[in-house]
Amino acid sequence: MLLSKYLRGFVLFIWEVLVNTLANVNLAIIYSFQGEIDKAINVLDTRWLLVYLPVYLFGIWDSYRTTVDLNQVYILSNHEEHRFNSFIIDAVEINYLDKRNPIMAAIWSLFVPGLGQLYIHRILSTLFVTVWSLFFFYMSNTIEALHLIIIGEIQLATSVINGEWLLMLPSLYGFSIYDAYVNTVENNKLFEKEQRRYLKDNYQHPDFRVLKGQKGK
Repeated sequence: MLLSKYLRGFVLFIWEVLVNTLANVNLAIIYSFQGEIDKAINVLDTRWLLVYLPVYLFGIWDSYRTTVDLNQVYILSNHEEHRFNSFIIDAVEINYLDKRNPIMAAIWSLFVPGLGQLYIHRILSTLFVTVWSLFFFYMSNTIEALHLIIIGEIQLATSVINGEWLLMLPSLYGFSIYDAYVNTVENNKLFEKEQRRYLKDNYQHPDFRVLKGQKGK
């Protein structure tokens, strides 16, 4: 199920980038920001744009449907007090459930997308976000433009930047920061739940009860 989720997201992301580029969506957005509406209309390739829309709508619908299903699975597993792995050793990594700082995860993702996911040991997400970040940085000439801005060559930096690929970065940054922060918060909840269960199983007397307004005996 986990691999299927990643594979589905990977395919949808590649499709979005491919069709967005072929339809010149980002280029049209740039022209519309500049007030050149006619250029924005002319540059759009409607053959690819009409393919882009149904996939975009499917992505929204699929995200909503998957979220509803996962919420139902959570309610059921929480009701059954289902156990989950808190420590895994495999060929890829040593992964364990630990409490981490959500703000730190967001800050690392702000520096470089993917580092927040690495901070909380989400290796597949780290690879996905980092590879695409490097690709977008390279295609947009962002690093080169940043270097030129630092040395004061503002006009030259503007000329070398590729705005069509640059517009891919905000959504990737937003996803990376949000995903790292939210998953850190949720992992902390799992850590606290597992800690409560461990203390209860190993240190709490079976006859211990806490009654409302009274001390347990």
